[in-house]
Amino acid sequence: MHISTSRAADLLALVTLCTGAVFGCGSEREAGSTAEIAGNRARQVAAAWDGSQAADAWRAGYYPMGGAVQLPLGGLRSQADKRAYEAQNLLLQGELPTTWPKDGRVTWAGGTSLTRPLLGAKTAYTALARSRVEAKPHLTVTGAQLGEMTLATSRGPATVPAWLFTVRGYDAPLKIAAADPSKLPGSPIRPARDIPAGQLAPLDRLVQIEEDRRSLTVIAIHGACDDGPAVDVLETRGSVVLSASVKDPKTGNCTAQAKTKHVTVKLERPVHDRVLLDAYTGRPVPYGHPNEPSPSWS
Repeated sequence: MHISTSRAADLLALVTLCTGAVFGCGSEREAGSTAEIAGNRARQVAAAWDGSQAADAWRAGYYPMGGAVQLPLGGLRSQADKRAYEAQNLLLQGELPTTWPKDGRVTWAGGTSLTRPLLGAKTAYTALARSRVEAKPHLTVTGAQLGEMTLATSRGPATVPAWLFTVRGYDAPLKIAAADPSKLPGSPIRPARDIPAGQLAPLDRLVQIEEDRRSLTVIAIHGACDDGPAVDVLETRGSVVLSASVKDPKTGNCTAQAKTKHVTVKLERPVHDRVLLDAYTGRPVPYGHPNEPSPSWS
């Protein structure tokens, strides 16, 4: 687990094909409409993953798809506390446990379980408390103990070990998942190459799967000279492939400015255990919220 930072700038660099122009430079290496190019790539990604060893490994692993951090029951009560949390201004005034079990058990409905290494309390705290100096406003943490929390995963809801941090002024703890996610299997397909800028782009992250698992919200990237992002979906028996592009990209000089936008995608049937894939990267779409620890597999 590591501190989540914006991935937009890094991802934007992957699709910047001309100096000084973002999502605006054409390419003569692959012809066709955006829908044709994205559709062809999505089918290639689905074909590579469906029935692969990588897909089997994904379904057997522990990959969080819900917030690794759960606020105290009822949420943060004041605007000052909310600002402190968003700025990751936490102040430790107390002792954190220095010993803990090496491994813990992640358990799904029906009793299926998986043993995973556990992160220490200090590691979990440091991932959330980005500020290293006392700042105001801040949340004061006075201690922690190992407990449990329920977390959405690629295999459905699971009960996972968690560090329960005591926050001054709150009766309920702030919880941070302690189980280390499984290692991401190597993708059976390489990232996209030689595709015109704007006609296919990497997604930033997945931020929400609704309870019915048929509605997904992702953060998509676009540039300063277009009409925003679009996300198309290809559903197969074993995967859901999301293809991100931009609407009406302009040609000519354009500032290298990355913008992000939440896009909701509706599926024909629930995700279930299908692998949620990014057509551009050929990899599972990483889950994560700003200001929270990201899964290590992202």
